[in-house]
Amino acid sequence: MTYKVGIDIGSTATKACVLDGENAAFTLVIPTGFSSVEAGRQVLAALADAGFPQEECRFCATGYGRVAVPFAEKTVTEITCHGKGAARLFGPDGVVVDIGGQDTKAIVLRGGKVVDFRMNDKCSAGTGKFLEIMANRMGLTQDEMSALARTGKPTTISSMCTVFAESEVISLIGQGTPREDISWGVVESVASKVSPLVPQVAGAAYFLTGGLCENEYLIERLSAQLGTSVQTCAQARFAGALGAALSLE
Repeated sequence: MTYKVGIDIGSTATKACVLDGENAAFTLVIPTGFSSVEAGRQVLAALADAGFPQEECRFCATGYGRVAVPFAEKTVTEITCHGKGAARLFGPDGVVVDIGGQDTKAIVLRGGKVVDFRMNDKCSAGTGKFLEIMANRMGLTQDEMSALARTGKPTTISSMCTVFAESEVISLIGQGTPREDISWGVVESVASKVSPLVPQVAGAAYFLTGGLCENEYLIERLSAQLGTSVQTCAQARFAGALGAALSLE
């Protein structure tokens, strides 16, 4: 038996997806940590523990640290892999939104192929890392922050740079602004910065991939900003890794 394994080493999390034929037999997510090379080694060890030894696998790497996977026979860009993974999960046509730790991507699919894409600037506040930093600043988890945001009042956080936006949050904390109001501003800031990046394609379905696919409140606010429902599922977190595995012929 030869398994196809996609490894997506992101700036925050490393994901893996094992394909047994056409079916996903195993998925894994671990923190990337300081070293992408070490993250790759940890994936190998975890796969072996799960019954997928290296000698029975073929590997394709994608993501921020894809060049740090020496045992991968192939490397493929994140755009291509998220497109392939999303097409398998949701269908061949639509617009894929991937809010990563370091950047955000919007990918237009037609017939399962990438026909257009856009990426934000790496310093933009519209990323998962921004949510993580702001939640930490308030002593919250991201889930706790999103839950609080539901009950918050409109509060503006306008900076495009994460560092300056964090200064805004610190100022709001100093002014005694309730955490639920700051949380509202943080989530709304991400949704409002992601939405202009996303192409408006008439009649298209919209899909969210990546680590925020289970953040229900962010999905609601992004849907509101785009004026259409954004679809996702728990497996969408592994879209990049799935697409990498599918790239192995």
